Amino acid sequence: MKKLISLGSTGSIGTQTLDLVRAAPDLYQLVGLCAHSDWKALADQVKEFRPAVVGMADEEAADRLREVLPKEVALLCGIDAAEELAEQADYDLCVHGVVGAAGVKPSERVLRRGKTLALANKESLVVAGAYLMELSRSNDAPILPVDSEHAAIYQCLQGEDRKSVRKILLTASGGALRDRPLDELKSVQPKDALRHPTWTMGQRITIDSATLMNKALEIIEAHHLYDLTADQVEVVIHRQSVVHSMVEFHDGSVIAQMSPPDMRGPIQFALNHPHRVENPSFRGFDLELYRELTFSAPDLERYPALELGYRCIRQGGDSGAVLNASDEVAVAAFLAQEIGFQDIARINRSVLDSPRSPVPAQASSTALLSSDADARVQARRTIDALIGVPK
Repeated sequence: MKKLISLGSTGSIGTQTLDLVRAAPDLYQLVGLCAHSDWKALADQVKEFRPAVVGMADEEAADRLREVLPKEVALLCGIDAAEELAEQADYDLCVHGVVGAAGVKPSERVLRRGKTLALANKESLVVAGAYLMELSRSNDAPILPVDSEHAAIYQCLQGEDRKSVRKILLTASGGALRDRPLDELKSVQPKDALRHPTWTMGQRITIDSATLMNKALEIIEAHHLYDLTADQVEVVIHRQSVVHSMVEFHDGSVIAQMSPPDMRGPIQFALNHPHRVENPSFRGFDLELYRELTFSAPDLERYPALELGYRCIRQGGDSGAVLNASDEVAVAAFLAQEIGFQDIARINRSVLDSPRSPVPAQASSTALLSSDADARVQARRTIDALIGVPK
């Protein structure tokens, strides 16, 4: 039986992880759960799975949770709850579904302990990829990607010589606005950009799918995970979301990983790696779903954010941290209807263009999160200037 902790247990990745645990109680034991502020959902999870320890980032929510927790369940609370849980719990594998740069420090803790990290928090590698990959190597702590694209690449590379890779191809659905005329993008409302055609995800990643910023971040993630140059990562639009990504080898062969668009697939692969476990509820080949698979090049006029990912690989240093921080702020401003949809990419480019002191490629998480904080301030100033807020 594999002992698990789930960071972000009440979110999309967390709840789907618990679905898999629920379906195979003889394979997994949940020993720790952590959430941000949904104390009612976490209380229900505790009642069902009886972990030894739980964490709640929001202290007011933690106070509410404390009132209903069984006495034998330890409670960690505050902004460092996920980090403390990763440090203190007795587990084999951490499923990390925390959203945003807040996930960097918990990733660091898992890897320092030499534990296996099933990583859905792409920001960890975008912000601190060189640093965390070195921790993974030095502590013999595997990183198993849970993003569907990187989980696909990981599977395609099994048993292959990494030196034989010509390039990888990250697939993208194109998001909710892929068919919207370009001249109408300036009037897009949050509700429009949140209507993803194939995936059900959180708000930020759904908006990032519409701008293709999610793919820009995945380009950076791929660079770190698979030691690839910017020229070795290509993005293609694949509307059906069935081919999750591909690897092209020097001999011209292309290997693709295919499955229905269901995040439980890559989560289950990470939970059971290096084995595959029978799951009759998952569909395999489905003629109706697979009968038409189309691919096209992304329109860079529609998706100007895409180029920023390549730029971060070439610049190195803290550029990934800066881009991610700016995007978190810009997307929040769009959701609050302070700025327009097309302003997101403009703000991110502006912040990335801003002068800053050089940061080493393998800077510590503390230094990179300092750059993250500075970029958030710069992004907010840029937004305020754009909407006319007095200085």
